[in-house]
Amino acid sequence: MLEAASKLTDVFAARHGEVKSSVPYDTGLVMVSIALMSIGLIIVTSASMPVADRLFDNPFHFAIRHTIYLVIAVIAAMTVMQLPLTFWRVSNPYLLLAAIGLLVAVLLIGRNVNGSTRWLAVGPITIQAAEPAKLFFFAYLAGYLVRRYEEVTEGLKGFVKPLMVFFILAMLLLLQPDLGTVVVMFATTIGLLFLAGARLWQFFALAFVGLMAVVALIVFEEYRLKRVTSFLDPWADPFGAGYQLTQSLMAYGRGNWFGQGLGNSLQKLEFLPEAHTDFVMAILAEELGFVGVMAVLSLILWMVIRALQIGNAALLKERPFDGYMAYSIGIWFSFQTAVNIGASAGILPTKGLTLPLVSYGGSSLIIMAIAVALLLRIDFELRVDGVQALSKKDKARLPSKANSDEGKRKAKAMIEDVAGEAEHD
Repeated sequence: MLEAASKLTDVFAARHGEVKSSVPYDTGLVMVSIALMSIGLIIVTSASMPVADRLFDNPFHFAIRHTIYLVIAVIAAMTVMQLPLTFWRVSNPYLLLAAIGLLVAVLLIGRNVNGSTRWLAVGPITIQAAEPAKLFFFAYLAGYLVRRYEEVTEGLKGFVKPLMVFFILAMLLLLQPDLGTVVVMFATTIGLLFLAGARLWQFFALAFVGLMAVVALIVFEEYRLKRVTSFLDPWADPFGAGYQLTQSLMAYGRGNWFGQGLGNSLQKLEFLPEAHTDFVMAILAEELGFVGVMAVLSLILWMVIRALQIGNAALLKERPFDGYMAYSIGIWFSFQTAVNIGASAGILPTKGLTLPLVSYGGSSLIIMAIAVALLLRIDFELRVDGVQALSKKDKARLPSKANSDEGKRKAKAMIEDVAGEAEHD
């Protein structure tokens, strides 16, 4: 019977041509995203139970909210996957205006939490405006590089224009204040301009000016200066400015190779502030150890490399907007991961940035999921273009009527052979 089934496949191929099996979406990217979200849900649940029990008399308060955010994020991602890239190409200037509007609205009617005004409250929903602002700015930057490619690569004027837009967004973000988001956006802007072909002297000049600006912002703001000095020597004031970092370092130290076991963290017992948000990696390190940290980093690294591969494939197929958009998402994810983990491990000064797809936070989780959906959509359209190109080639090489009749005769003979073998069986 297996031989008969094999011959039936040959019959179909003889009649209709060879069957091409292809998956419309990048299943690897989907699985890695689901894995990161699942790990995030588990660690956020574990890390948030003590503080949730104290504040809300329900240890699963943050876990339930995080689950709701995950559901919304998946729905938002599935919706974005239905939007063609043409929508983003055409609407990116309007999305930039929306980003500026959100940041201005935060300064006017935003909610103040822990001394920072970063959230817009719309009924029961709280939106952190900086998260959509990042995505919308990167979409605008990708569109600008397509529209003004020659100006960016050949003259100073085209290189400076997007930087002026970035400067406006940076000023609005610093008024919140939110230096972390500014640093991530600046790094992504530099990376994208470099990949787009900006001249090296412009690139290095921009990097130098940006570094000087960050240093000035740190030196002239007392709380930022305290963060940097405590980062350089957190044990000098372990119960003051260096408290959060010392507790985080102790969590990393207790983790060792394989961790203390899921749920067995001591630092989450309200010794480490913000354990389920900015410092979720420290709790993961304590409970799952070096192996757990490397697993998460490997998943994010795979996602970043895949984003860059998709961007390169898009440029090779002459879809520059898609390529720059994929590049920006890859750089964004990698740099934000580096800042988050670097801050919790004492490599970088403490910044309030989430770990992509892992940390607690509705706005960040939803926007990151939308970014992944954009990558999937770019890859999908590249695959569709490939199938359409193959179909056109096949139509151009359609056999003559004589060859077609010959194929039908062969197919008929094979069907008769298969039927005879089936009767014999």
